[in-house]
Amino acid sequence: MKPKPNRQKRSRRTSYIIAEYTVKEGTHRDVIKNIGAGGLYIRTSRKVAEGQPIVLEFPLFRFDNTIRVAGRVVRMDSDGFAVAFDELLDALESKNGQLPDIVHEIDRNP
Repeated sequence: MKPKPNRQKRSRRTSYIIAEYTVKEGTHRDVIKNIGAGGLYIRTSRKVAEGQPIVLEFPLFRFDNTIRVAGRVVRMDSDGFAVAFDELLDALESKNGQLPDIVHEIDRNP
């Protein structure tokens, strides 16, 4: 089996963030597998058509502060789909080769 080419132009950070997103099929909640300044990948078994607009809401740096971002579904595979943001998330740009810290479920206060 031939390896898939890496289509990402920017670095991404592994994540485990639950996002709510709206596409033409409806509004859903699934897990962001990785994220970067230019886009993200959502792990899901849902079928989401490539090329369609998407709006996502999720916590990024603090659980009590969600962000809202728009983009377009650019790739779909058996594990989920990739999104390219309409505008870069400057806060996630790599600085000196390091990506900023983001929230994870283990960061939640009991």
